[in-house]
Amino acid sequence: MPTSTRFVVSLHMLALMAEHGDAPLRSEDIAVSVNSNAAVVRALLLRLAAAGLTRSQLGNRGGAMLAKPSADIRLVEVYQAVEDRNFFAFHRQPPEGEGLIDRHITASLETMLTPVREALEDKLAGLTLDDVLDEIHAQAGSGSGGLDQIQIGRARIGKERPQAVG
Repeated sequence: MPTSTRFVVSLHMLALMAEHGDAPLRSEDIAVSVNSNAAVVRALLLRLAAAGLTRSQLGNRGGAMLAKPSADIRLVEVYQAVEDRNFFAFHRQPPEGEGLIDRHITASLETMLTPVREALEDKLAGLTLDDVLDEIHAQAGSGSGGLDQIQIGRARIGKERPQAVG
């Protein structure tokens, strides 16, 4: 069964935008980085924009950028913007049998699995896009806030990541 990659790809896209600062990124350039196509990127950008997480700049040098600081973007917002809230997929067609299991499996599993989804969302609510960026920098060994060379499309761009205050 396929699983959705929308959440992880969206975090990748948002991290690119955060590192790129106020300069808009074209969907084609984002698509190269996330190894997808620009139509998929644009569809995700529409969902992220509807949730108030990204905005677009029109024109020749237009593209997508964050609508608010990365420290203010909670991962639960991203998750809820791009993923189906039904974390566990149930039968495509409801069970039709008359047996005990057939009649009660869906309601029983919903009762048991809803708290699992809620726990995931609670954990994501405590994490921000800045936490993702900090982990990326830690994995890269660059520490947070250092000058990084980020690859966007074919251009290598140096950007200073703003230090978090506080």
